[in-house]
Amino acid sequence: MDPHYTPPHFPSGKPKVVVTRQLMPSVESRMSELFEAVLNTSDEPMSRDALIAAMSDCDVLVPTVTDRIDADMIENAGDGLRLIANFGAGMEHIDLSAAAKRKIKVTNTPGVFTDDTADIAMAGIIGVPRRIREGTALVRKGEWSGWAPSGLLGRKLGGKVLGIVGMGRIGQAVAHRAKAFGLEVAYYNRKRLPESLERMLGVRFISDVDALIGLSDILSLHCPLTEETRDLLDARRIGLMKDGASIINTARGELIDQEALIEALYGGKLAGAGLDVYPDEPNVDERLLKHPNVMTLPHIGSATAEGREASGDKVIANIRFWVDGHRPPDQVLTALV
Repeated sequence: MDPHYTPPHFPSGKPKVVVTRQLMPSVESRMSELFEAVLNTSDEPMSRDALIAAMSDCDVLVPTVTDRIDADMIENAGDGLRLIANFGAGMEHIDLSAAAKRKIKVTNTPGVFTDDTADIAMAGIIGVPRRIREGTALVRKGEWSGWAPSGLLGRKLGGKVLGIVGMGRIGQAVAHRAKAFGLEVAYYNRKRLPESLERMLGVRFISDVDALIGLSDILSLHCPLTEETRDLLDARRIGLMKDGASIINTARGELIDQEALIEALYGGKLAGAGLDVYPDEPNVDERLLKHPNVMTLPHIGSATAEGREASGDKVIANIRFWVDGHRPPDQVLTALV
């Protein structure tokens, strides 16, 4: 603790913490014990006006990916707001520069959803080439006429190239899983992994993202959303893909130019796609829903009870460290103040 640190004054003796969405019961119960917690019992996403009102009258805001916290909101927040303790790892919905200017600390909850999201990515990596969504629909509609030698033929995984864009925790977890299915894994990352880690994972580095896209039978996206990665897969890059290739996206919907994706799907360039995220959630383009080989999941990459509880525990730890005058363990580096 900084010897010159002066603990913030809380009228009730506890920091007022506004939680924007409903969290796990055990997490909310613990928050209510430790803080003056204002919980969202309806779990309805808060409007911009509701967020502004909350930020004018709290010490800590606990937002999620559904809450866009822009510069104007932060600049006009109440003087009491000193910490934004985000529930989740992604930070593109919070203006970190504006928070730093206001000396508002920002934390997140990295690492807890790695395996959960990797598992969902593997569901798409396996399910799209094997036409799982199409087969399930056939059975549910009562249109399956029985086994046939040429019925619902997909593509095998063994020997195919899985291209991974973004080799952080989740990308590495996907690579680890993919090797067990006989996939050859290649990756692109802004910074190459250490050679020892590449050997352990059994992956090879491709220094040019266009080259990786061109050699991949299945392309899986695991990079953050930034201005550089927005529309990473545009019409030009989708055009570089092999005919009959597949795209899997469990990262952020805005990484793909959706119109270009739909055109490639219906034009036959792509065999299918596995999507857990969309550019205008919760709205999903009707053309994606109607395509027989597009797996459309409702953003459930992190949706396990264990992961959501662990993320809530991290939020609580970050708030408690801050109250005690210590640097929160998951403080976002670009927002250090």
